[in-house]
Amino acid sequence: MPVVTLPDGSRREFAAPLTVAEVAAAIGPGLAKAALAGRVDGRLVDTSFRLSTDVNLAIVTDRDPAGLEVIRHSTAHLLAHAVKSLFPTAQVTIGPVIEDGFYYDFAFERPFTPEDIAAIEARMRELAQADHPVARRALARDEAVQLFRSIGEKYKAEIIEGIPAADEIGIYGQGDWFDLCRGPHVPSTGKLKAFKLTKVAGAYWRGDSRNEMLQRIYGTAWADEKALKEYLHRIEEAEKRDHRRIGRELDLFHFQEEAPGAVFWHPKGWSLFQQLISYMRDRQRDAGYFEVNTPEIMDRSLWVQSGHIEKFGENMFMTQTPDERVYAIKPMNCPGHVQVFNQGLKSYRELPLRLCEFGKVHRYEPSGALHGLMRVRAFTQDDAHIFCTEDQITAESVAVTQLILGIYRDFGFDDIRIKFSDRPAKRVGSDGIWDRAEAALQEASRAAGLETTHNPGEGAFYGPKLEFVLRDAIGRDWQCGTLQVDFNLPGRLGASFVAEDSQRHTPVMLHRAMFGSLERFCGILLEHHAGRLPLWLAPVQLVVLNITDRQAGYARSVAETLQNQGFRAELDLRNEKVGFKIREHTLQRVPYLLVVGDREAENNTVAVRTRNGKDLGSLSLDVLSSGLASEVASRGRVVMEG
Repeated sequence: MPVVTLPDGSRREFAAPLTVAEVAAAIGPGLAKAALAGRVDGRLVDTSFRLSTDVNLAIVTDRDPAGLEVIRHSTAHLLAHAVKSLFPTAQVTIGPVIEDGFYYDFAFERPFTPEDIAAIEARMRELAQADHPVARRALARDEAVQLFRSIGEKYKAEIIEGIPAADEIGIYGQGDWFDLCRGPHVPSTGKLKAFKLTKVAGAYWRGDSRNEMLQRIYGTAWADEKALKEYLHRIEEAEKRDHRRIGRELDLFHFQEEAPGAVFWHPKGWSLFQQLISYMRDRQRDAGYFEVNTPEIMDRSLWVQSGHIEKFGENMFMTQTPDERVYAIKPMNCPGHVQVFNQGLKSYRELPLRLCEFGKVHRYEPSGALHGLMRVRAFTQDDAHIFCTEDQITAESVAVTQLILGIYRDFGFDDIRIKFSDRPAKRVGSDGIWDRAEAALQEASRAAGLETTHNPGEGAFYGPKLEFVLRDAIGRDWQCGTLQVDFNLPGRLGASFVAEDSQRHTPVMLHRAMFGSLERFCGILLEHHAGRLPLWLAPVQLVVLNITDRQAGYARSVAETLQNQGFRAELDLRNEKVGFKIREHTLQRVPYLLVVGDREAENNTVAVRTRNGKDLGSLSLDVLSSGLASEVASRGRVVMEG
């Protein structure tokens, strides 16, 4: 007689073994209808899972994040079912859940067309409305291989052949279709009510470019139509905010095939990039950092010694000189900073020593992964390394986290999530050293008052880290800053200092970045602000527009005055109607447009308009420049309109 303990601590005793679905029904008809899966002693299972012993059970509904994952997993199967129904010669491969949705890869003799996708989605809706029960059965591995080969599904058979012979193979069926899967799945297709196919892309079988190209159909699925509509609205808004589109419209940067994954910065884009560096340079100087610059190319032997070749070599660019010496283009700045530290004998009195660099690094990313400024091969890090004693870790880590959070606020990011990432499988250093490093970072997190979530196995190969995740204006998360505690690299590269006991000790190294990649942070800023950058960051802060040629001289003097005061002001004296010029510069997201006519020229004023169309009236240059200076100093608080 199984005893079931529910999440609220209550216990229910049953006279005979029963399924998760039957437990839900015993609790109430509403829960029975809402049940999508169960969590038995922490393991996610189907509602058909049979309980024969005492267990802890939670009924999973669409209010549970795991329930949404089950919906998406099952919708991926619904997609494959629909494709096989419409295109019987297509072969199915894999269909996992991804962030906000799912995909399924297919082998088919021709590309899927937009009309095909519409037909597939319509067929999915028919299959969902048919409310086919979803049932699981188990087969021996070899039996499962034979089954899938018999129906011509060679990819599924290949997947199963890679599973140990003793393992049980799960097969899920709905209607006249079945698929290999571990599950769990919804009880019936009728539970799938809110989904949308979004795009088609190419994908290599098993992610290997030497294999055949497949077609990957992406989709999204949600608990209800309201959530689906909200997501589709976010996607539409994200397309409007796409930094690549904004970059073209505002003439900020471009990419081209001759330099894949590297940015060609245009004057206005480079102005934004330099504003980030200038800002960060000031903040780091005030926080006690010393800026350095280290070589971009260093001998391969240094990277072998540091451990990067072993752990990161496949992502590094190498070059060989005529004398057969092999060099690596740096993917990280850390070893270079250790070389700076190693010059001259260091005393404990010099610690902590904070070194920072706007270092250009190169990492190989597959061409299919490149994505504008967000995923590049050549980028600039606002990298810093703090050499300190073990006793200084907490104080230095607290200072770093406070600096990072303050900087994000200046850029308009108030919603920050922090992840604690511990040791990965692929790492350097002993477990004892990792125990000390993880304990030190956890203690620093507590001292800083941080709320963190666990991100298992995602630490750097040399130490655990905190990851700072920004939530933008439309609810997307971007991982930017990191803080890493490293007990390994300094010792590998021979770093030491003379301690109070007059003996040499190895320093601890804190790796720290705040923007992460300046290129990527530029992209995030452009999307977060939809190209309407705050005044202090805008590449062009003001444009002076004349109405007729009579005001050309006065307009020129206004622009020169503002430029001399340090504002990024431009002059538009074109022989065009002023309304045309206002519209054009508004589309360029210029914060303030200064219009001068005869009246303004006579009174030494300017008529001020914002890019949002608000008319601020006529202001003297003194009042204008004072307001602009206050707004720049406020890092985004709009003073002129307030």
